Amino acid sequence: TEIPYTMIGANIGKFLSDVIDLVETKKTSDIVDISNESSKEGIRIVLELKRNADVEKLKNMLYKKTKLEDTFGVNMLAIVDGKPETLGLKSIIKHHIDFQYQLATRKYNTLLARERDNKEIQEGLIKACDIIDLIIEILRGCKNRSQAKDCLVNGNVKDINFKSETSRKAASGLHFTERQASAILELRLYRLIGLEILELQKQYEQTLKKIAEYEKILGSRTAMKNVIKKDLQAIKKEYALPRKTVIEDAKAAVFEEEKVKEQEVVFIMDRFGYSKTIDIAAYERNMEAVHNENKYIFKCMNTDKIYIFTDNGNLHQIKVMDLPFTKFRDKGVPIDNVGNYDSSGENIVFLSAAGNITGCKLLFVTKQGMMKLVDTSEFEASKKTVAATKLADGDSIAAILKTDATVEVYSRFNYDGSMTEDEVIESSQNVVVRTENGVFLKFPLTEIPQKKKNAVGVRGIKLVKDDTVDDVYLIGNTEDVSTEYCGKTIDLGRMKLAHRDTKGTKVRV
Repeated sequence: TEIPYTMIGANIGKFLSDVIDLVETKKTSDIVDISNESSKEGIRIVLELKRNADVEKLKNMLYKKTKLEDTFGVNMLAIVDGKPETLGLKSIIKHHIDFQYQLATRKYNTLLARERDNKEIQEGLIKACDIIDLIIEILRGCKNRSQAKDCLVNGNVKDINFKSETSRKAASGLHFTERQASAILELRLYRLIGLEILELQKQYEQTLKKIAEYEKILGSRTAMKNVIKKDLQAIKKEYALPRKTVIEDAKAAVFEEEKVKEQEVVFIMDRFGYSKTIDIAAYERNMEAVHNENKYIFKCMNTDKIYIFTDNGNLHQIKVMDLPFTKFRDKGVPIDNVGNYDSSGENIVFLSAAGNITGCKLLFVTKQGMMKLVDTSEFEASKKTVAATKLADGDSIAAILKTDATVEVYSRFNYDGSMTEDEVIESSQNVVVRTENGVFLKFPLTEIPQKKKNAVGVRGIKLVKDDTVDDVYLIGNTEDVSTEYCGKTIDLGRMKLAHRDTKGTKVRV
């Protein structure tokens, strides 16, 4: 048994942490201890279980909840006939086999051409050995190499001295090829020894056999397939290493989570990021301490999800079931350990249960003053982490607020008789924006349009150079709300109502 190679290295620690989380969140009570006994001898991870533990069920849980069973992506992009294509496994194998046939065809065409050249030369040499006396007489009677070659190829006996007219007549009937004539002229005398002539005959017979073999391979796909298999098996025998994994038909691990009775709980998280859920009775008994010691407190169902919106535009989702359901004084677990949220690289700007904001609109405000309203149905997703909004370069989220905005659809007739639907946001709330430099701007929430989550939004306030949005407030028309700025109390309710995309008023301190 081995762990997936994707888990080797630092990911072993992540696996151990995930197993510990399963124990801490009471997903399993079968594990007594876990230890990493890996050394230079190999990787060894030991889980000590209770005596009556259900091993098969625990294995399936680890497959589903940790990286003990993993998947990895493969780039299936390839160049096919000069064009890039994304191929399936079957297509890749087919193209590979076709390529092997192309290689084999080129190989055996080259070998066949080479053997045919050898056959031509060997036939010329054998014929020359039979009339070697005439060949020698031609060579002795010629003035140069080109004259001798012309005689061998074309039977041209002009200006060649022969001992007899019979020899001249025989020479005029010679018709060797250019290649044969060149080989004859380069023939060394020792090749005329009887044994050498026999060896030449053997080589010629071997050449004929090879030509027949290559023609058979090129003329039959079955024969070529057998040759390709033989070549691949030879490569495998010399270079192959034993497989480290097994390819087999296997059933997927089946892990059915125990059905939990739905109940209302209270989610609490302190300023250090330790989170947990407690029952309603414990919350009511310790209400003052709960609110004094924790940063986020709200009621939710234990079957719900927690939405964590961060300043870099991400939305992390965590199942309430994945959080420990404990006593009030129990510590809980770091929120980083439960989902994909990383407190070292991002900050929480809004946190709520999905059920608590269903049907609501969220107001997004960025540091650069961009704003929009987004329906919470936009954030329903199966992934643990999704992009909650689109941000301009260098921008980040300053605040996300839950509004009481409702949407009504009005219809009107155009001049051409067609009907258009207009989406109008009705709300009695006002938005107050505060910047780092102490500029305040108050305007109706109705001036902010509803957008999709992947939209940047509209400009809410005109910022001067080096100024950014610091905080945002939502107040009713009749609400008496104030805030502190540089030691001065600012009455937001009495602040003059203006319009979106204006500069605002700087508060004197």
